[in-house]
Amino acid sequence: MERPFFLANFSSHFGNKRYHFVVYGLPAIASAIGSKTVATVKAVDGKGWTVDDQRIATPGYKDKKVKEAQQAILNVIKYLNINTINNKLKITFTGDLVAASGVGASAAQCTSFARALSEEFNLNLNNEKINEAAYAGEMAYHGTPSGIDNTASTYGGLIWFVKNLSGGKNTIDRLKSAEKMHLIIANTGITASTAEVVADVRKLKEENPNKFNKIFNKYEKIAKNAKNALIKGDRSSVGKLMNQNHKLLQLISVSSEINDKIVDHALNNGAIGAKMTGTGRGGLVIALALDEDNQNKVSAAIEKEGFSTWKTTIG
Repeated sequence: MERPFFLANFSSHFGNKRYHFVVYGLPAIASAIGSKTVATVKAVDGKGWTVDDQRIATPGYKDKKVKEAQQAILNVIKYLNINTINNKLKITFTGDLVAASGVGASAAQCTSFARALSEEFNLNLNNEKINEAAYAGEMAYHGTPSGIDNTASTYGGLIWFVKNLSGGKNTIDRLKSAEKMHLIIANTGITASTAEVVADVRKLKEENPNKFNKIFNKYEKIAKNAKNALIKGDRSSVGKLMNQNHKLLQLISVSSEINDKIVDHALNNGAIGAKMTGTGRGGLVIALALDEDNQNKVSAAIEKEGFSTWKTTIG
């Protein structure tokens, strides 16, 4: 089952990290990109399940995440009450989304898998149920997921997301930008453990509550301003807010020397905004370009430094 997939982090998410702020009930913006993960499921005679993971990936990513991926698949199977005693599931993952830290690869995998199961077993699941199943899968990767990645993967487009910390329905508002935003996504080549980094941030927050409350207040303003700027298509403001967001990510220790290096290189070569995205301490950096020519220039400059990039538009 093909589903479009995602960039998790646009100024508020895109201005922040999808877990490091969102798990505390702060708002975020996420956007789908054109790449996708494709899952297929075939029920055959036998029991249990096998997986053929053919996704393109950052070197070492799939090896490092293999246990989490296996548990995610099991979580989705259990959540949807799929019988693997009288059926053997032959599961295949393909697609053109590069599996890397920061692009929502795990959520793309869980969402596409839930849709493939729905199709194979005629479950006729709506988006809400697909999203719930994907969230169950994401728990294997993140412990306590923010929910933003699987939501973006399920619904697509540009969304404003607020996690309901009381357990009720999350806020999911569809957004539309007046202008297309040209992005460069740069890969550090480093895969980090989201659960470990999130736990580190939580520990720091518990040790320095006043510091984090001030950071959270600044972040929430950035997120709200980014939402308004995106709707207006105000690239300049969006870029400035991305830069501010990256500084906050540095303050909570989730950026790293290599993330900062790529951010600086993007800005020095004409990007109007840049920030790390995803778990941090490696993973990805996103940069905002003024137009397509500027996008090509920034991308080429980053690749000259030895990092792979790809280009996309959102909005």
